[in-house]
Amino acid sequence: MVLPFAAVELLAVGLAFLLYARHAADRERIFLGAGRLVVEWECAGKVQREEFASDFVQIVPSALAGALIEVRGGGRHASVGRYTRAEWRSAVAQEMRFALRRT
Repeated sequence: MVLPFAAVELLAVGLAFLLYARHAADRERIFLGAGRLVVEWECAGKVQREEFASDFVQIVPSALAGALIEVRGGGRHASVGRYTRAEWRSAVAQEMRFALRRT
């Protein structure tokens, strides 16, 4: 009777590892250069990308505590900061605004 339960348990652990591995490489990347701000995020192997003209982009932190940072421009928007601690998001938004002013 022990062998079937052990097999089910190993199968469950293997499935949990597979689900974890799908999201282990999730990330967000923000590039600024050549007059473009590029926001790229990957979730479960799917990559999404938005490009903004750096002259017309707005960085809008939400007034709500723990909300994501909104990047807007040219009629498009993207939310960033999913993998940043909530209390650090306003500092990240401020750094993004500073970097945009310098270009």
